Amino acid sequence: MKKNPQYKPSEKPSRSKRQQPERIQKLLAQAGVGSRRQVEKWIAEGTIHVNGEVAKLGDKITTHDIVKLRGRPVKLANKLQVDTKVLIYHKPIGEIVSKRDPEGRPSVFKRLPRLKIGRWIAVGRLDLNTQGLLMFTNDGELANKLMHPSQQVEREYAVRVMGVITKDMIDRLVNGVELEDGKARFEDIHESGGEGINRWFHVVVAEGRNRVVRRLWESQNCKVSRLIRVRYGSVFLPPGLPTGQHQMLDKKELESLQAFLAD
Repeated sequence: MKKNPQYKPSEKPSRSKRQQPERIQKLLAQAGVGSRRQVEKWIAEGTIHVNGEVAKLGDKITTHDIVKLRGRPVKLANKLQVDTKVLIYHKPIGEIVSKRDPEGRPSVFKRLPRLKIGRWIAVGRLDLNTQGLLMFTNDGELANKLMHPSQQVEREYAVRVMGVITKDMIDRLVNGVELEDGKARFEDIHESGGEGINRWFHVVVAEGRNRVVRRLWESQNCKVSRLIRVRYGSVFLPPGLPTGQHQMLDKKELESLQAFLAD
């Protein structure tokens, strides 16, 4: 990254010869400033400056560069020394996965514990009418791995369906159905209770496409009346965790999650 010639000598950053520069979005994500996608959006909007110049996609930095987001300094060295945390939250129906909402609806972020350094990054989303497992982390790089399509991380849902379910219908949902934004499918599906036109199923998808579980069932003229995410990758929703409550992954659980992503 070039240095701004207008910078005063006292503001000129020093570089460590041993530290290898990393792409801006990668380093800021590792520091928990935001997910890679969010950082790339900020770069495109021109709200990130490095050493006094507007950052560009592809620029590389180290922790010694002077980085500002919307004019405020980002202390990368301090943030990168913070231990990785992962929190699981049992999202109730009626909460949005956004920090701000013009309609004033309650946000999941209001329920989370405060971090002294960094901030919580949501791993994917659940829509307003879906409850269940929602993960948060202060490590943007970890969040990126968990959400990236190339990882094919499985999401498992308990879903109550209204309609007449046939074997042919199940076969179509497993083999793939053409939706308006491309083909989608359930990786696995099995019945888990209920009778008549209200039956429960457990389904698994390997993508985070918007409302994909609901849309797959709707493609078969069935209506989803209840949807609960019970697993994300190797992390399960604890059966005793009430809605609106959260708990932190312990060291062993965090190591298991990281090992899962490394496989």
